[in-house]
Amino acid sequence: MNPYSEFLARGYVAQCTDEAALRELFDTETVLGYIGFDPTATSLHVGSLVPILSLVHLQRAGHRPIAVVGGGTGMIGDPSGKTEMRNMLTLETLAANAQAIKQQLSRFLEFGPNQAVMVNNADWLVPLNYIEFLRDVGRHFSVNRMLAAESVKLRLEQEQGLSFIEFNYALLQAYDFMHLAKTMDCRLQMGGNDQWGNIVAGVDLTRRMIGKTVYGLTFPLLTTSTGQKMGKTAAGAVWLDAARTPVYDFYQYWVNTTDEDVSRFLRLFTFLPMKDIEELDRLSGADLRQAKAVLAYEVTKIVHGEAEAKTAQAAAGAAFGAAGAGDSEGVPHTVVPRARLAGGVPAFQLFVETGLCSSNSDARRLVAGGGAYVGETRLTAFDQPVTLDMAGDDGALWLRAGKKKYHRVLPG
Repeated sequence: MNPYSEFLARGYVAQCTDEAALRELFDTETVLGYIGFDPTATSLHVGSLVPILSLVHLQRAGHRPIAVVGGGTGMIGDPSGKTEMRNMLTLETLAANAQAIKQQLSRFLEFGPNQAVMVNNADWLVPLNYIEFLRDVGRHFSVNRMLAAESVKLRLEQEQGLSFIEFNYALLQAYDFMHLAKTMDCRLQMGGNDQWGNIVAGVDLTRRMIGKTVYGLTFPLLTTSTGQKMGKTAAGAVWLDAARTPVYDFYQYWVNTTDEDVSRFLRLFTFLPMKDIEELDRLSGADLRQAKAVLAYEVTKIVHGEAEAKTAQAAAGAAFGAAGAGDSEGVPHTVVPRARLAGGVPAFQLFVETGLCSSNSDARRLVAGGGAYVGETRLTAFDQPVTLDMAGDDGALWLRAGKKKYHRVLPG
């Protein structure tokens, strides 16, 4: 299938600079297409999954993805969608983050000769001579047009405003596209819809400087049906690195998808054939739990591998069945000295130590609201002692916060 048709069917397309021409290009040539990834952390998060998976779809269709790690642009920070300037990162931090992201992307894409390519834009941006850059690149940009960009207007309305260094970001991203078109014959840039202005600027700059026609495609900016930004929870970002978001928690994030989002997320975040997704679309009511379980398993398999997905699936079955039944190895756990448990540990301490609650006051509210359990026993006092005799058949104390958050306390 033409990858553009696949993108449309799965809900990946927000805007395209020339849909008919891009379709024809996919049908007639091996297309190199790129997406930039911002190295502000050592891991990407769930919000990066659509860009990552779009490159996978591109490669599966016989085309070549280019993953650009923004070691150069990361020195400035993209102001798009931001209400304030980011903290400036050191070159050493950016280099370490870029290396970690390179390794992470290698789990999704096949890199090698005539396959996917990974580059760092610091390699061509850092050596630029500022005066030459202004003369050769800056002259193609209209300040009036740049001020009309939504990302710029948003920041100009803020008290802090927009720094001059951030104002230059669009020029650097446009230069990236031109450089890749010139040196690698890259014909396509993709990104979130907040990048539309920067991508169009790159299309225009490439035409002006080297006379080559290139294309841009953007994805919808994803939010849940409740309006929450994709990949954000009360506990923070949902990371693709298991050291930052445990696999079980990652799996549970998808199991907890709202009913209204399941069908859309199956299209965006899995590689299931469309006919299988359409079958799952027919489920409703309580049966939607089956579709959510499929979604959680498939996304976890893509990100963490089949073995980890099966472990998380089994752990979820153990947690949501009888406590201690089934394979509970994947359920997060904390080892607490047996002697301490024998004497009884105040419930609020355990709920904070295990991460089920963020603070003592959070634990107090949970217990007061009737949402704190040990096994099937609902706690009635925030300092109620939790003792060994409350353990399940497997010898573990199963703590539960609300309906869906579990943690095992193992006597040590």
